[in-house]
Amino acid sequence: MASTKSESYFVFMNYDPEYERLRADRTKKGTNELDLYLSRKHNELLASTLEAGSYKKTLSLVIVDGFSVDITEDQANVLRSAKGVRVVEKNQELA
Repeated sequence: MASTKSESYFVFMNYDPEYERLRADRTKKGTNELDLYLSRKHNELLASTLEAGSYKKTLSLVIVDGFSVDITEDQANVLRSAKGVRVVEKNQELA
């Protein structure tokens, strides 16, 4: 039975030389380019892997090549096998 409850997951990507190159540029222009690059990269991954409208990306993480997304457990399993994805972990609330 498929899970239909969306929860927050973190998705971390494999090593990407373009990310590393852009991250090394500490200028304002470099920071903007990195933000745009990661947002586009993460959005394209989600669009090519999951059904449109079935997920909600909440943020891209610039300090690491990753993002947060609201998805079901089944969708998390699909992302785990997507090209370029290193790890998908459910966001755990700390008590």
